Amino acid sequence: MKTTIRTAAVLLAATAIAGASAVQAQDTYTLRFNHVLGPSEPFHEGFLAWAEAVSERTGGGLTIEVFPSAQLGVEEDIIEQIRQGANIGQNTDAARLGTYVPQIAVVNAPYFVDSNEEAFALADSPSMIAWQQQLADEHGLKVVCFDWVQGDRHFFTNSEVRTPDDLAGLRIRTPPAPIWQESIRALGAAPTAMNFGDVYPGLQQMAIDGAELVYPNITAGNLYEVLDYAIETAHIKLVNFQVVSSQWFNGLPEDYQTALVEECRVAGQETSAVMAEAAQAAKQTLIDEGMTIIDDLDLAPFREAGMAAYEALGLTEARAQVYAEIGKD
Repeated sequence: MKTTIRTAAVLLAATAIAGASAVQAQDTYTLRFNHVLGPSEPFHEGFLAWAEAVSERTGGGLTIEVFPSAQLGVEEDIIEQIRQGANIGQNTDAARLGTYVPQIAVVNAPYFVDSNEEAFALADSPSMIAWQQQLADEHGLKVVCFDWVQGDRHFFTNSEVRTPDDLAGLRIRTPPAPIWQESIRALGAAPTAMNFGDVYPGLQQMAIDGAELVYPNITAGNLYEVLDYAIETAHIKLVNFQVVSSQWFNGLPEDYQTALVEECRVAGQETSAVMAEAAQAAKQTLIDEGMTIIDDLDLAPFREAGMAAYEALGLTEARAQVYAEIGKD
């Protein structure tokens, strides 16, 4: 979607709003949107752009207030509030959504998609559409869009890693969801659930031996001070989902629903491109700070090892199903 498409959509929406009843014109809606990233992160800027576009397109009828750094609370608590119908949104991932609809967690599995374009194509997958509908109908979670690609996750350690066998015995920080745990275990490491904010002291105190994150996480948390190696496994392309209450969403005028979804996709795809640039900039910063970058790996053994995660969680069929639908081998 291009800016010209957005401009045309804004003009059409403005015409529709102008012709609405006086009662509807007086109705205003607010979405309080929460995310865990800092205000200097590209995702925060992307959320602000989404908010601005939605406000413009709805003539101020729908406002998104963006709260960085988990100001509204921790992700799991926010999701529960969303399920109860609160006018709150959350940036989350397929791993957490997979606790409600297991198949959707496949998006977070090892080497599931290899490019941003493949990630965006998932929106047209009938299976993905059905799983999102199940989330909304049975669990009160409406996925607005998931075009927000945070980037490739790599291993960051204090020892050199070149094969899955080199990860054996290493305690690697991961989020707590099953797909994260099984993915890291399949690749050879010992997954250790830990909040991102605890990674720096965890490395200092040797409670963990490393973490698997995207490059900008390392610079944002100054983790290069306590890590020696960046291992470019690119084992998960992190696709983020923007979720709101299905009850709240269904209460919006139809043109507001459309604006919220379409502008989410536009802002997400634009931000994904910014994130790719940010990853390269962060990588250079790590080089400048003295970290060793291992970017010449043979990824075939890692890809093969990662298949064990699909089998452990019963996601092999889901993977094949989605691949067939988006034309991926």
